[in-house]
Amino acid sequence: MPPTINTINPSQGPTTGGTTVTLTGTGMTGSTGVRFGSTNAPSFVVNSATQITTVSPPRAAGAAAVIVLHPTGNSNSVTFTYVVSQVPVVTGVSPSSGPTAGGTNVTLTGTGFTGASSVTFGGVPATSFTVNSATQITAVTPPGGVGAAVVAVTTPGGTSAPDVFFFYAGVPILTSASPSQGPTAGGVVVTLTGSDLLNATAVRFGVTNATSFTVVSATQITATAPPGTGSSPITVVTPGGTSNPVAFSYVAAPTLTSLVPSSGPTSAGTVVTLTGTNLSTTSAVTFGGTPVPFTVVSDTQVTAVAPAGPAGPVTVTVTTVGGTSPGLTYTRVPPPGI
Repeated sequence: MPPTINTINPSQGPTTGGTTVTLTGTGMTGSTGVRFGSTNAPSFVVNSATQITTVSPPRAAGAAAVIVLHPTGNSNSVTFTYVVSQVPVVTGVSPSSGPTAGGTNVTLTGTGFTGASSVTFGGVPATSFTVNSATQITAVTPPGGVGAAVVAVTTPGGTSAPDVFFFYAGVPILTSASPSQGPTAGGVVVTLTGSDLLNATAVRFGVTNATSFTVVSATQITATAPPGTGSSPITVVTPGGTSNPVAFSYVAAPTLTSLVPSSGPTSAGTVVTLTGTNLSTTSAVTFGGTPVPFTVVSDTQVTAVAPAGPAGPVTVTVTTVGGTSPGLTYTRVPPPGI
């Protein structure tokens, strides 16, 4: 019984020939040849009773009937279309950047990709590629050096011009974060310094993305810390990978529980002991809004010198990296009258 052909893949190729074609069907065991129009294929392999792989011979542009030759009779025909080879043109690559280690899945767009035999990045062959159509190829980038690499496609019609580039990005490195502490409510703007920071796609405080960030340059990013607690190392994600972490920690808001003494004269100079929590990063102490000299004794105690002022109550607050505490009342007492 003669063989039958159900499908042919691909169904077209260049007039120069050389396209590897897979025929699927039935009864192919014992086949003696494959013919494209009136021209015998230069080679073929019977893979199984249902599949043959063959190579198209050169032919003029147009449709050619493909048949399988068999001692029991020739198969039905399927159509293979010969197209005039053209120099391929690459117009885009997406994504356009990735790590130097390679392994990025990219899509090339352009024209004239039929019969592509090679895809290279900076002269290095792609790890793998698939010709999806005459206008699209998917490929996996090979390893490459930091910088721009020309993307080129080679077909029987030639090699594309060096018009499109894939950018290999180095792994980002962070060297510092300033400030390295912030309030648990978030909102502090942190300046990150390092290298290879261009095209950053994320800045993370621990596992939480920054509220927002701006890539200032290849060596600097500013990022707004999200709410958080405790230690939250910062990392930056770019097409080159994820950076090393730099330290950042959240500081709880300060509280005040007592002032000793809680009153004093209207003149300056009274040393007041402020007791509370989360006081170690104190940056300011105010009496009625007036900054005063202070000394941080511990995380629970600060001493401050009360300023001069009119008799009456004033509110005392402490400001730290974690924010400003609720106020306690300090009362100035006038001297006794004579």
